[in-house]
Amino acid sequence: MNSRASFSNMKDSTREDWQLIGQEFGPYTKGLPDRIMAHLKILEGDYGGFPVDRYTHSLQTATRALKDGRDEEYVVCALLHDIGDTLGSFNHPDIAAAILKPFVSEANLWMVQNHGIFQGYYFFHHLGMDREMREQFAGHAFYDYTAEFCDLYDAPAFDKHAATLPLTEFEPMLRRVFEKPRRSIYSAAMPVRQTA
Repeated sequence: MNSRASFSNMKDSTREDWQLIGQEFGPYTKGLPDRIMAHLKILEGDYGGFPVDRYTHSLQTATRALKDGRDEEYVVCALLHDIGDTLGSFNHPDIAAAILKPFVSEANLWMVQNHGIFQGYYFFHHLGMDREMREQFAGHAFYDYTAEFCDLYDAPAFDKHAATLPLTEFEPMLRRVFEKPRRSIYSAAMPVRQTA
């Protein structure tokens, strides 16, 4: 960024300042997929006691979803569902959901946002917690959808011998999913400019 806004307090900002900021917004948002992949790679080597590191778990979850014929958006959600582990140790689904929210369907967003509670069905009882915690959502439109995600893709993705595709396999679809937000308070004022 060569030009910068002139204000030191946002209360004093001008239309010209925001036009300048808006011109930078498009190019900056184009780098979002690269920043997401760089953050995902932070999970590499982070085992936390699990049989595979968190990066491999993420890749393996996405690999399982892809091989099962799920669409690109679903696969990207599978890839990123645990990206929040490093910054949200106590609420990692919230981090992943916040990243994905502008770009994915309500069903996929809800699945990512709540997968931690649904995944708990398989282990909460070992920690003295209620494994049926997910039942608070019984009857919800995306209950079965989220339970299926955990059962088919998230829970079995700790197998150090399972096929695990590299991140490069998922990069093109990740870029497509993050190409243009479906909903954002900034969409109308600062449209994302895409180039071929």
